Amino acid sequence: MALLWLLLLLALAGPVGGTWDSCRSTCGLRPMVLNESSAIPEYRSSDSANGTSLDVNPGTWTGIASIQVTLENGTWHMCSGTLISHRWVLTAARCFTTAEDVHKWKVVLGATDLAQPGREAEVFQIKRVLKHKNYDHDSERNNIALVELEQPVECSDYIQLGCVPDSSVAVAELKTCYIAGWRASPESAPGPRLVLQEAKVRLIDVQLCNSSRWYGGAVHPQELCAGYPRGGIDTCQGDSGGPLVCKDNTKEKFWLVGLASWGRGCARARRPGIFTSTQHFHAWIRAYTHPHPPKPSPTPAPTRHSPAPGTVPDISFPKRTLMQFLEKLQEMLELLRDRKG
Repeated sequence: MALLWLLLLLALAGPVGGTWDSCRSTCGLRPMVLNESSAIPEYRSSDSANGTSLDVNPGTWTGIASIQVTLENGTWHMCSGTLISHRWVLTAARCFTTAEDVHKWKVVLGATDLAQPGREAEVFQIKRVLKHKNYDHDSERNNIALVELEQPVECSDYIQLGCVPDSSVAVAELKTCYIAGWRASPESAPGPRLVLQEAKVRLIDVQLCNSSRWYGGAVHPQELCAGYPRGGIDTCQGDSGGPLVCKDNTKEKFWLVGLASWGRGCARARRPGIFTSTQHFHAWIRAYTHPHPPKPSPTPAPTRHSPAPGTVPDISFPKRTLMQFLEKLQEMLELLRDRKG
């Protein structure tokens, strides 16, 4: 009995060490961008529009996902997304406008080189896709979708969660922002080799983006602009649904503020990237990823009889806590079995 109580305490305390063994209660706590130095390309007002992006190291963008489809001529990276819970990836609805069979699609997490994902990468089959019911393909309004995975994700140093900001976060005041996406490596041969790259960007006032010399009113209130007035750095083909993340101004936390949605051309002057604002859809996201929020347990009424001396009181645990305990117990039993063998 003492061993069981010890295992239960371990389950409640959570993992020990430098990694998380599940995706519970953590998001954006480790920087999705490790290198905040000037080495990451950033456009300055005196520069010409010739910005470039940099390859990233494994474990730098831990929440980013490659959404792929298998066709008769091979498997292809189609869009990007971000893991936001142990079963859900957030992406753009336009990625699935022609998707007839989701079973041909998959999600790859923890990879920086899609040609050589490495041992840290994980592949998940898609259970279902939930596009926003008001998504309009022509205007790209409400361009957001949730992808449910067949199996839950186990977090690691290479796979962690992105944080969707709620209404308490002043997104417009965030100063340090980044984009990432897969690009064909110039050294790749004989075929294209997609590697993850990143770049620093700035949030641009939507009113400026909607001015006559920019987008002329085409940007919707639920969208963000990010990039530089003279262009040079931008998202492009294959980046749809990809993350726009910004560092919190006071905490060591990164917010997933946008999903790459659309733009006119790539990296053109006065045509920055347009991103779906995740904050605007926070309630919609929670409605599906947290459909049954836990209710506070009522205070038990006093009983006439107290537990007998030496007995364990009858304690009711939430189902998730019990499942975590059983998983820990199974791991411990397997460890003891291996040692005895």
